This record gives sequence, C-alpha cells and structure tokens, in this order.
Amino acid sequence: MTVFADLGSTWSKVVDTSVKIIKTKEVPLDIIADFACGHNAEKRSKRSVNELIALCEGGLRLIGEKNFLLVDVGSRDTKYVVYEDGKFVQTGWNQECGASQGFAVELLEMYYGVDCNELETPEHGYPVTCGLIGISRIFDEIIKTGDEKKAVARFIKGIAMNVYHFTGRPGRMYLSGGLCENRLFMESLPCEVIPLGRLVLIEGLREIWKRDNGQEES
Repeated sequence: MTVFADLGSTWSKVVDTSVKIIKTKEVPLDIIADFACGHNAEKRSKRSVNELIALCEGGLRLIGEKNFLLVDVGSRDTKYVVYEDGKFVQTGWNQECGASQGFAVELLEMYYGVDCNELETPEHGYPVTCGLIGISRIFDEIIKTGDEKKAVARFIKGIAMNVYHFTGRPGRMYLSGGLCENRLFMESLPCEVIPLGRLVLIEGLREIWKRDNGQEES
C-alpha cells in the first residue's frame, strides 16, 4: 500500500486505505508517507516533491483542457500554474504578501462564530495583501459599525480580489484547496470559478508515482 500525503502548514491530506483530511498538528507521529508534498513533507515522508510540480500534475490529471489556469490557495500562500496548448507556460507563488490567508479565514470564523457560507457577498472588500495584517481592517470596521459579519465578509472579498489580481485577472480559474468549500470566497472572485477540491496535489503525486514506477500505485 502506497501512502500519499499533502502535508501543509495547518491542514494535511493523507491517503492510504482511505482519505484523511486532518489538522497537521494532529497527524499521528507514526504516519510516514511514501510520497508527499507540502511544507512538512521532507521530515514526514520517504520521498518528497515540490508543491508546484504536484499542482501541475494534478491539474493535468483532473482538467480535460489544454488551456487552463489552476490556483491553489493554502493556509499561508497562493500559487498558480498556467497551461496553453497542453504545455506549461507560467507559474507564480506568493509566500509573503499572501501570508496566512486561508489560516486567517479560519481564525476569523472561529473567533466571531460565523460561517462564510452564510454571509452575504459584499460589493466591495478591503485591499488585503496579507491575511494577518489585513485583520486590523476588520477591527476598525467593527469599531465604526459594530457589524462583525459585514466586516468579515469584506475581508474575505479583499482576499479573493488579491488572488484575482495576483493571478493576472483571469476570465476563468480552476481552484484548489480548502477555500473550494467557502462559498463567500468563490463568489467574491469576479470571474468564472471551477472548484476542484482539496485533493488536487494528491492526484498530482499519484500521477508522478505511476509514471516513475511504471505501474499503478498499490
């Protein structure tokens, strides 16, 4: 049995006999993946690969088109790949200005007790370039209006617009990661959004493994 894992900063996806999506801090110490990607991959796997490579391979496996933009919004970064005529042409990885974007969303939902899937999509958002720094805009909004839900919604809109501009203001994007489950985030993007879920990088790992071993994974 081959164990695949996407070991992110705050969430991990582990696939062996089943699919497990668990907090990284709760991944059992005895789990050592055969093949992994993510910030914790090198110390928790027998073999690791760069996340962008896994993202590319996952996109090629899941998207039945020759031209596409695939964006992965993680807990602390945003990365994307672009393919034209079935060939790789461009990538980008925002690890600093996009800091803690997905993680900031989780913190806000827990602290204010809100569900982003139930919030109204605002017309305008905050100019958010960094998730943690941008939280100060929420505090200012709440002090002025007392409306916590609107403040959080405008923050999410700001994060979405930051992703949109970082990826070149596309007309359509495929989305990877936990924010595929966040309706407010997806509706805040001013383009067509096609969510692929949280296992895109895992699918990429599987594709690389099969090619390198010349056989299906066990």
